[in-house]
Amino acid sequence: MSKIRVGIIGVGGISYGHIKNFLASPDAEIVGLVDTDPKRLETAFERVPELKGVPTYSDYKDMISRDGLDAVQINTPHTLHYEQIMNSLDAGLHVLTEKPMVCTTQHARDIIKKRDETGKVVMISYQRHFQPQYRYMKQAIESGAIGEVTFLAALQCQGWKKGVAGTWRQVPELSGGGQLNDSGSHLLDMVLWLTDLTAESVHAYVDNCGTPVDINSALSIRFTNGAQGTVSVVGDSVCRWYEDFTIWGTKGVLFYRNGKLIHCNEAGEMIEPTDLPPGGNHDQGFCDAILGRDKNWVPAECGLRVIELTEAAWKSAEKCAPCEVAGL
Repeated sequence: MSKIRVGIIGVGGISYGHIKNFLASPDAEIVGLVDTDPKRLETAFERVPELKGVPTYSDYKDMISRDGLDAVQINTPHTLHYEQIMNSLDAGLHVLTEKPMVCTTQHARDIIKKRDETGKVVMISYQRHFQPQYRYMKQAIESGAIGEVTFLAALQCQGWKKGVAGTWRQVPELSGGGQLNDSGSHLLDMVLWLTDLTAESVHAYVDNCGTPVDINSALSIRFTNGAQGTVSVVGDSVCRWYEDFTIWGTKGVLFYRNGKLIHCNEAGEMIEPTDLPPGGNHDQGFCDAILGRDKNWVPAECGLRVIELTEAAWKSAEKCAPCEVAGL
Protein backbone atom coordinates (compact mmCIF):
# COMPACT_ATOMS: atom_id res chain seq x y z
CA MET A 1 0.00 0.00 0.00
CA SER A 2 1.22 3.53 -0.76
CA LYS A 3 -0.36 5.01 2.38
CA ILE A 4 -2.29 3.49 5.25
CA ARG A 5 -5.83 4.85 5.07
CA VAL A 6 -6.96 5.56 8.62
CA GLY A 7 -10.42 6.33 10.00
CA ILE A 8 -10.67 8.16 13.33
CA ILE A 9 -13.47 6.98 15.64
CA GLY A 10 -14.20 9.75 18.13
CA VAL A 11 -12.89 13.30 17.68
CA GLY A 12 -12.85 14.54 21.27
CA GLY A 13 -9.84 16.14 22.91
CA ILE A 14 -7.58 13.06 22.96
CA SER A 15 -7.99 12.57 19.20
CA TYR A 16 -6.03 15.67 18.20
CA GLY A 17 -2.64 14.22 19.11
CA HIS A 18 -3.37 11.21 16.93
CA ILE A 19 -4.68 13.37 14.10
CA LYS A 20 -1.55 15.53 14.22
CA ASN A 21 0.74 12.50 14.16
CA PHE A 22 -1.05 10.83 11.26
CA LEU A 23 -1.06 14.05 9.23
CA ALA A 24 2.69 14.37 9.84
CA SER A 25 3.40 10.77 8.85
CA PRO A 26 4.48 10.00 5.27
CA ASP A 27 2.85 6.60 5.71
CA ALA A 28 -0.70 7.56 6.69
CA GLU A 29 -3.75 9.33 5.30
CA ILE A 30 -6.88 10.20 7.28
CA VAL A 31 -9.88 9.20 5.16
CA GLY A 32 -12.77 9.31 7.64
CA LEU A 33 -13.92 10.92 10.88
CA VAL A 34 -16.62 9.54 13.18
CA ASP A 35 -18.45 11.21 16.05
CA THR A 36 -21.98 11.03 17.37
CA ASP A 37 -21.88 14.79 18.06
CA PRO A 38 -21.84 16.91 14.86
CA LYS A 39 -20.47 19.85 16.82
CA ARG A 40 -17.30 17.93 17.61
CA LEU A 41 -16.87 17.21 13.91
CA GLU A 42 -17.29 20.91 13.13
CA THR A 43 -14.71 21.75 15.78
CA ALA A 44 -12.28 19.24 14.29
CA PHE A 45 -12.41 21.00 10.92
CA GLU A 46 -11.98 24.38 12.60
CA ARG A 47 -9.00 23.27 14.65
CA VAL A 48 -7.35 21.24 11.88
CA PRO A 49 -7.99 22.84 8.49
CA GLU A 50 -5.95 20.08 6.83
CA LEU A 51 -8.92 17.78 7.43
CA LYS A 52 -11.06 19.71 4.96
CA GLY A 53 -12.83 17.32 2.62
CA VAL A 54 -12.46 14.23 4.81
CA PRO A 55 -15.78 12.31 4.91
CA THR A 56 -17.64 12.29 8.24
CA TYR A 57 -19.94 9.74 9.86
CA SER A 58 -22.19 9.63 12.90
CA ASP A 59 -21.99 5.84 13.16
CA TYR A 60 -18.61 4.09 13.02
CA LYS A 61 -20.22 1.03 11.40
CA ASP A 62 -20.95 3.10 8.30
CA MET A 63 -17.29 4.07 8.02
CA ILE A 64 -15.77 0.62 8.59
CA SER A 65 -18.07 -0.90 5.96
CA ARG A 66 -16.79 1.39 3.23
CA ASP A 67 -14.11 0.51 0.70
CA GLY A 68 -10.74 2.20 0.87
CA LEU A 69 -10.07 1.89 4.60
CA ASP A 70 -7.09 0.03 6.09
CA ALA A 71 -7.15 0.91 9.78
CA VAL A 72 -9.04 2.69 12.54
CA GLN A 73 -7.91 4.68 15.55
CA ILE A 74 -10.37 4.67 18.50
CA ASN A 75 -10.92 7.52 21.03
CA THR A 76 -14.32 6.68 22.49
CA PRO A 77 -15.50 5.99 26.08
CA HIS A 78 -13.85 2.88 27.45
CA THR A 79 -16.81 0.51 27.50
CA LEU A 80 -17.38 1.10 23.78
CA HIS A 81 -13.90 -0.10 22.78
CA TYR A 82 -14.68 -3.81 22.80
CA GLU A 83 -17.47 -3.74 20.23
CA GLN A 84 -15.65 -1.23 18.05
CA ILE A 85 -12.42 -3.24 18.06
CA MET A 86 -14.16 -6.54 17.35
CA ASN A 87 -16.26 -5.12 14.52
CA SER A 88 -13.26 -3.37 13.00
CA LEU A 89 -11.25 -6.59 13.02
CA ASP A 90 -14.19 -8.40 11.43
CA ALA A 91 -14.14 -5.72 8.73
CA GLY A 92 -10.49 -6.57 7.99
CA LEU A 93 -9.02 -3.47 9.59
CA HIS A 94 -5.98 -2.85 11.76
CA VAL A 95 -6.78 -1.20 15.10
CA LEU A 96 -5.06 1.39 17.27
CA THR A 97 -7.13 2.04 20.39
CA GLU A 98 -6.86 4.49 23.23
CA LYS A 99 -6.37 3.02 26.68
CA PRO A 100 -7.62 1.00 28.36
CA MET A 101 -8.06 -1.54 25.60
CA VAL A 102 -11.16 -3.00 27.28
CA CYS A 103 -12.81 -3.14 30.69
CA THR A 104 -13.02 -6.89 31.34
CA THR A 105 -10.50 -9.73 31.15
CA GLN A 106 -12.82 -11.84 28.99
CA HIS A 107 -13.15 -9.04 26.44
CA ALA A 108 -9.36 -8.79 26.24
CA ARG A 109 -9.10 -12.51 25.55
CA ASP A 110 -11.80 -12.24 22.88
CA ILE A 111 -9.84 -9.51 21.10
CA ILE A 112 -6.59 -11.47 21.16
CA LYS A 113 -8.38 -14.48 19.67
CA LYS A 114 -10.02 -12.34 16.97
CA ARG A 115 -6.71 -10.63 16.18
CA ASP A 116 -5.02 -13.99 15.71
CA GLU A 117 -7.85 -15.16 13.44
CA THR A 118 -7.70 -12.05 11.26
CA GLY A 119 -3.93 -11.48 11.29
CA LYS A 120 -4.40 -7.76 11.85
CA VAL A 121 -2.39 -5.40 14.07
CA VAL A 122 -4.00 -4.40 17.36
CA MET A 123 -2.05 -1.75 19.24
CA ILE A 124 -2.89 0.24 22.41
CA SER A 125 -2.00 3.92 22.76
CA TYR A 126 0.35 3.51 25.73
CA GLN A 127 2.76 6.18 24.51
CA ARG A 128 5.37 5.52 27.22
CA HIS A 129 6.50 2.46 25.24
CA PHE A 130 7.90 4.95 22.71
CA GLN A 131 9.55 7.38 25.14
CA PRO A 132 13.37 7.24 25.51
CA GLN A 133 13.47 7.15 29.34
CA TYR A 134 11.10 4.21 29.56
CA ARG A 135 12.88 2.39 26.74
CA TYR A 136 16.14 2.82 28.62
CA MET A 137 14.57 1.33 31.75
CA LYS A 138 13.19 -1.58 29.73
CA GLN A 139 16.60 -2.27 28.19
CA ALA A 140 18.39 -1.98 31.54
CA ILE A 141 16.10 -4.60 33.05
CA GLU A 142 16.14 -6.94 30.03
CA SER A 143 19.95 -6.81 29.77
CA GLY A 144 20.37 -7.70 33.43
CA ALA A 145 22.04 -4.36 34.20
CA ILE A 146 20.11 -4.05 37.47
CA GLY A 147 19.92 -7.80 38.12
CA GLU A 148 16.73 -9.53 39.14
CA VAL A 149 13.87 -7.18 40.04
CA THR A 150 13.01 -7.56 43.72
CA PHE A 151 10.80 -4.56 44.50
CA LEU A 152 9.09 -1.68 42.75
CA ALA A 153 7.07 1.38 43.67
CA ALA A 154 4.92 3.39 41.29
CA LEU A 155 3.02 6.61 41.97
CA GLN A 156 0.72 8.75 39.89
CA CYS A 157 -1.07 11.80 41.20
CA GLN A 158 -3.42 14.03 39.25
CA GLY A 159 -6.34 16.38 39.78
CA TRP A 160 -8.47 13.76 38.05
CA LYS A 161 -11.55 13.95 40.29
CA LYS A 162 -12.04 17.66 39.64
CA GLY A 163 -10.75 17.65 36.09
CA VAL A 164 -13.21 15.06 34.73
CA ALA A 165 -16.20 15.87 36.97
CA GLY A 166 -19.44 15.87 35.00
CA THR A 167 -17.97 13.88 32.10
CA TRP A 168 -18.42 10.29 30.94
CA ARG A 169 -15.22 9.33 32.77
CA GLN A 170 -17.15 9.36 36.05
CA VAL A 171 -20.10 7.41 34.62
CA PRO A 172 -19.38 3.70 35.26
CA GLU A 173 -21.51 2.52 32.33
CA LEU A 174 -19.22 4.44 29.96
CA SER A 175 -15.89 4.53 31.75
CA GLY A 176 -15.89 1.03 33.19
CA GLY A 177 -14.20 2.42 36.30
CA GLY A 178 -12.34 5.41 37.68
CA GLN A 179 -8.77 6.68 37.50
CA LEU A 180 -7.22 3.24 37.96
CA ASN A 181 -8.89 2.24 34.68
CA ASP A 182 -8.13 5.57 33.00
CA SER A 183 -4.79 7.36 33.33
CA GLY A 184 -3.89 4.92 36.09
CA SER A 185 -3.81 2.14 33.51
CA HIS A 186 -0.63 3.74 32.14
CA LEU A 187 0.96 3.12 35.54
CA LEU A 188 -0.06 -0.54 35.67
CA ASP A 189 1.05 -1.03 32.08
CA MET A 190 4.50 0.35 32.83
CA VAL A 191 4.88 -1.76 35.98
CA LEU A 192 4.17 -4.91 33.97
CA TRP A 193 5.86 -4.00 30.68
CA LEU A 194 9.10 -2.62 32.09
CA THR A 195 9.72 -5.55 34.42
CA ASP A 196 7.99 -8.34 32.47
CA LEU A 197 6.87 -9.63 35.86
CA THR A 198 3.62 -11.53 36.33
CA ALA A 199 1.36 -10.35 39.13
CA GLU A 200 0.31 -13.24 41.38
CA SER A 201 -1.88 -11.48 43.95
CA VAL A 202 -2.95 -7.98 44.92
CA HIS A 203 -4.35 -6.39 48.05
CA ALA A 204 -6.04 -3.10 47.22
CA TYR A 205 -7.82 -0.27 48.97
CA VAL A 206 -9.99 2.11 46.96
CA ASP A 207 -11.63 5.42 47.83
CA ASN A 208 -14.32 6.82 45.52
CA CYS A 209 -14.16 10.19 47.29
CA GLY A 210 -17.92 10.65 47.00
CA THR A 211 -18.11 9.82 43.28
CA PRO A 212 -19.50 6.74 41.46
CA VAL A 213 -15.98 5.57 40.49
CA ASP A 214 -12.60 4.90 42.09
CA ILE A 215 -10.51 8.02 42.65
CA ASN A 216 -7.68 7.02 45.00
CA SER A 217 -6.23 3.50 44.90
CA ALA A 218 -3.51 1.82 46.96
CA LEU A 219 -2.26 -1.54 45.64
CA SER A 220 0.18 -3.96 47.23
CA ILE A 221 1.29 -6.59 44.73
CA ARG A 222 3.17 -9.88 44.93
CA PHE A 223 4.72 -11.22 41.73
CA THR A 224 5.32 -14.84 40.74
CA ASN A 225 9.12 -14.48 41.09
CA GLY A 226 8.70 -13.37 44.72
CA ALA A 227 9.16 -9.65 44.02
CA GLN A 228 6.90 -7.16 45.74
CA GLY A 229 5.48 -3.85 44.61
CA THR A 230 3.26 -0.94 45.48
CA VAL A 231 1.12 1.13 43.15
CA SER A 232 -0.41 4.41 44.34
CA VAL A 233 -2.97 6.27 42.24
CA VAL A 234 -4.09 9.60 43.70
CA GLY A 235 -6.89 11.18 41.71
CA ASP A 236 -7.91 13.82 44.24
CA SER A 237 -4.73 15.91 44.17
CA VAL A 238 -4.00 19.63 43.93
CA CYS A 239 -0.97 18.62 41.85
CA ARG A 240 -2.03 18.58 38.22
CA TRP A 241 0.31 15.72 37.26
CA TYR A 242 3.20 13.77 38.75
CA GLU A 243 4.54 10.30 37.94
CA ASP A 244 7.20 8.35 39.79
CA PHE A 245 8.77 4.88 39.34
CA THR A 246 11.44 3.17 41.39
CA ILE A 247 12.60 -0.32 40.44
CA TRP A 248 15.04 -2.16 42.71
CA GLY A 249 17.16 -5.02 41.41
CA THR A 250 19.92 -7.18 42.86
CA LYS A 251 22.55 -5.12 40.98
CA GLY A 252 21.06 -1.64 40.79
CA VAL A 253 18.12 0.71 41.02
CA LEU A 254 16.23 2.82 38.48
CA PHE A 255 14.71 6.09 39.69
CA TYR A 256 12.26 7.89 37.39
CA ARG A 257 11.01 11.19 38.79
CA ASN A 258 8.45 12.86 36.52
CA GLY A 259 10.72 12.92 33.48
CA LYS A 260 14.15 12.70 35.14
CA LEU A 261 15.88 9.32 35.13
CA ILE A 262 18.67 8.18 37.47
CA HIS A 263 20.43 4.80 37.28
CA CYS A 264 22.14 3.62 40.46
CA ASN A 265 24.69 0.99 39.44
CA GLU A 266 26.09 -1.94 41.42
CA ALA A 267 28.85 0.30 42.84
CA GLY A 268 26.22 2.63 44.26
CA GLU A 269 26.97 5.44 41.78
CA MET A 270 24.02 7.62 40.83
CA ILE A 271 24.19 8.33 37.09
CA GLU A 272 21.84 10.28 34.85
CA PRO A 273 21.94 8.32 31.57
CA THR A 274 22.80 10.24 28.42
CA ASP A 275 22.72 7.27 26.05
CA LEU A 276 18.94 7.03 25.85
CA PRO A 277 17.51 4.96 22.98
CA PRO A 278 15.59 6.79 20.25
CA GLY A 279 11.92 7.49 20.86
CA GLY A 280 8.90 7.98 18.67
CA ASN A 281 5.13 8.07 18.85
CA HIS A 282 2.46 5.39 18.94
CA ASP A 283 0.76 6.51 15.72
CA GLN A 284 3.91 6.18 13.61
CA GLY A 285 4.67 3.00 15.53
CA PHE A 286 1.28 1.68 14.47
CA CYS A 287 2.09 2.43 10.84
CA ASP A 288 5.52 0.80 11.15
CA ALA A 289 3.97 -2.35 12.62
CA ILE A 290 1.41 -2.57 9.81
CA LEU A 291 4.14 -2.10 7.18
CA GLY A 292 6.36 -4.72 8.82
CA ARG A 293 9.16 -2.25 9.61
CA ASP A 294 9.05 -2.78 13.35
CA LYS A 295 7.44 -4.97 15.95
CA ASN A 296 4.17 -4.02 17.62
CA TRP A 297 5.48 -2.26 20.72
CA VAL A 298 2.11 -2.30 22.51
CA PRO A 299 0.24 -5.48 21.55
CA ALA A 300 -3.15 -6.51 22.90
CA GLU A 301 -1.42 -8.71 25.49
CA CYS A 302 -0.46 -5.50 27.32
CA GLY A 303 -4.14 -4.63 27.58
CA LEU A 304 -4.94 -8.12 28.85
CA ARG A 305 -2.35 -7.94 31.63
CA VAL A 306 -3.50 -4.49 32.70
CA ILE A 307 -7.19 -5.40 32.96
CA GLU A 308 -6.36 -8.67 34.75
CA LEU A 309 -4.57 -6.71 37.47
CA THR A 310 -7.18 -3.94 37.49
CA GLU A 311 -10.09 -6.36 37.93
CA ALA A 312 -8.22 -8.19 40.68
CA ALA A 313 -7.59 -4.88 42.47
CA TRP A 314 -11.29 -3.94 42.28
CA LYS A 315 -12.27 -7.36 43.58
CA SER A 316 -9.76 -7.12 46.42
CA ALA A 317 -11.03 -3.70 47.45
CA GLU A 318 -14.61 -4.98 47.41
CA LYS A 319 -13.72 -8.04 49.52
CA CYS A 320 -11.24 -6.19 51.77
CA ALA A 321 -8.86 -9.10 51.22
CA PRO A 322 -6.02 -10.13 48.88
CA CYS A 323 -7.10 -11.45 45.50
CA GLU A 324 -5.33 -13.68 43.01
CA VAL A 325 -4.69 -12.22 39.56
CA ALA A 326 -6.28 -14.15 36.69
CA GLY A 327 -4.25 -15.64 33.87
CA LEU A 328 -1.26 -16.93 35.84
